[in-house]
Amino acid sequence: MASKRAARRPPTVTTDTARPEGGGRAAPGDASAPARQWPLLTVLVIAGVGLAVVGFDPFPQSFRIGTILVGAALLLGAVLRRVLPRTGMLAVRSRFTDVITYGTMGGLIVLLALMVQPGPWVRIPFLEDILHLTVT
Repeated sequence: MASKRAARRPPTVTTDTARPEGGGRAAPGDASAPARQWPLLTVLVIAGVGLAVVGFDPFPQSFRIGTILVGAALLLGAVLRRVLPRTGMLAVRSRFTDVITYGTMGGLIVLLALMVQPGPWVRIPFLEDILHLTVT
């Protein structure tokens, strides 16, 4: 009887961590490494394009467009994490936590990019009031 109780206790020293749900390969094991991690690579490529647009500044409003691309990449990551059963290394935490984190951060980045001065594309009066109160 004592051995059954001891088996129910958690180990005193853990040797590894559990893989997040959906953290397996996104493609079969015989596929190439990029094919197995296509969800993560898609998000990284879109974010990289956004950062390149911001960095090279090729056209007017490139800061806004590049930042929107970075936010859109995070929103795409949230969607992929929600709908795909296996997302490879895009899975960092539990599915719920990943979707909430990616979605919130992506949404905030896109919202702030749309509201950036000069000439904001979206005006939200109460957020402008909060910004003015904190700056002045």
